[in-house]
Amino acid sequence: MKKLILSAAIVLGSLTAMNAQAQQENAAPAEQATPTEQVAPAADAYTEIKTEEVPAAVTEALKKAFPDAVLNKAYINDKKEYKLEVKVGDKEGALYADETGKWIQK
Repeated sequence: MKKLILSAAIVLGSLTAMNAQAQQENAAPAEQATPTEQVAPAADAYTEIKTEEVPAAVTEALKKAFPDAVLNKAYINDKKEYKLEVKVGDKEGALYADETGKWIQK
């Protein structure tokens, strides 16, 4: 009789544990399925443009500040800020300017 009661308690306990585990597994996807806010693209997200599309004010500022610089790539963001990948001698780097040719610290 003791074995029967002990066996029933073990079976009942394991069923309860399995039921709790199943509920946790079912709850996890429901939490993940909730809609999330779509994040707007960052204002600093740059898109590549042709080097010929860079405004004259920016290219003139580049030639004035770095006469030996070679403009390799150019990018623009939503704020009309330009990212210029340049090479001066054996050094390469990125410079940032607004559409009027003023340099931006980033």
